Amino acid sequence: MTHLTLDAVTVRRGDCPVVDNASLTIAGGELVGLIGPNGAGKTTLMRGALGLLPHSGRSSLTDMAPQTRARHAAWLPQSREIAWPVSVETLVTLGRTPHLAAGQRPGEQDRQTIAQAIATMGLTGFENRPATKLSGGEQARVLIARALAQDTPLILADEPIAGLDPGHQIATMTAFASLARQGKALIVSLHDLGLAARHCTRLVLMHKGRIHADGPPEEVLTEANLRDVFGITAHLTHTPDGVIFQPLEVLP
Repeated sequence: MTHLTLDAVTVRRGDCPVVDNASLTIAGGELVGLIGPNGAGKTTLMRGALGLLPHSGRSSLTDMAPQTRARHAAWLPQSREIAWPVSVETLVTLGRTPHLAAGQRPGEQDRQTIAQAIATMGLTGFENRPATKLSGGEQARVLIARALAQDTPLILADEPIAGLDPGHQIATMTAFASLARQGKALIVSLHDLGLAARHCTRLVLMHKGRIHADGPPEEVLTEANLRDVFGITAHLTHTPDGVIFQPLEVLP
């Protein structure tokens, strides 16, 4: 089932297109890595798709009523700031808001979903700790857990593993891959091409606001694309567990 369709989406800053005529479709079962250098338009593409920025073209998400959209798509922005000293469990519980009527308290199924999201992000035992007292990496995991607790068919995450230690980066990408195998659709912006190559079923490479390449990791991370978009050379090794990406040098 298709969970996101973008048709010729363009987002402008003044007269300059930050995202230019982007079209793509994402279905359940896909973990899509959105990659590209800084300023390529990755964040803007996701924000435009969600209707958070004015755009031309069509996004299937902005066709939905706000409540329906909140039940269909979870959004994890780059910002990791937690303003209120609430407990980890309380913060993760906010992910259930789109599924509850005004004033309704979470039921047993909601509590199970919250507990599963906390466990998935390795936060069991943190439930009663103030979220503002956690480390930056721990706070990032709490916010990912809140998005998981929303239990939507589609998740859009902007650099979700930034600031995490290597173990939690791998654990997070493994959790995302597991969600995709369960039928969810995920689009995740990443700078770590190694993790993108190993865990994502598909990569969308952006360059200067346009989609430069779209396909399986081995078809996107080609010598030509790495040279033209990132200005680097790299070695790719194909293994039964996925593609291993090793950057070699920056080209002059």
